Order: sequence, then structure tokens, then C-alpha cells
Amino acid sequence: MKLGYVILYVPDVPKAVEFYKSAFGLECRFQPKGEDVDYAEMATGETVLSFASETLAQSHGFRFRKSSIDEDAASVELALVTDDVDTAFHRAVTAGAQSAKEPSMTSWGQTVSYVRDLNGYLVEICSPIQSGES
Repeated sequence: MKLGYVILYVPDVPKAVEFYKSAFGLECRFQPKGEDVDYAEMATGETVLSFASETLAQSHGFRFRKSSIDEDAASVELALVTDDVDTAFHRAVTAGAQSAKEPSMTSWGQTVSYVRDLNGYLVEICSPIQSGES
């Protein structure tokens, strides 16, 4: 088994797609055309980051907690890996992400930072973990 998708439930899928393009430089790999777009996929490497509308999520018949920038972040984070954390962090904040923790070096040598996206999801922007680090 392997991780294929991470799906974030959002109120406005096209708005989330545009934000992730602007803030993180991700490209949309799939989004249906039309007015009521309730699903899209971003190209992120092997694992797909997807957005589904809250309306679509509700149609599945289970309860979920909506994410909001005005509430505490959900107990999950996305981690986007880059060689230039400082530049990526500042790009995200300039595009409207809310700074949660500025870039800093960990004791194991990884640079990490955190932002909140337009829907309140926590996004870690970090450098790769070098082999042999623990």
C-alpha cells in the first residue's frame, strides 16, 4: 500500500487552487471545467494534493470539522519540501499565507517553517532531511 492522495476539504476549490499556485508554485494537474468545481488535484510529486469542496464532502454522509483561518489549526499538516526554505516561506506569506513560525534550524540540521493557508490548514515548508540524520 502507498499514500496516493491527501484531500483537503475547502469552501472554494478554484480559490484554493489559485492560492496554492501563487503561494507555493504548485501546478494544477486536474480540475474540471465549469462553474461548480468541487474537486481538483495539484502536481506535487508522487503523492497528489487534492481539494474537494465542503459540499462534496458532506455528500459522503460523514461528519467532519471545517477548517478556518479564524480557528486553531487542525491536527494535521502538509509538508512541502524545498532547498530554499527562506524564499519559499516569504513567497507564501507575500501571497497571503499567515506566518505561523519563521524559518529556523532544527537540532538535526533541517530548516523548517510553518504557515497557515487561506483556509487555516497548517503547511510546513522545510528542507529535505539529509540521509543519516535522525
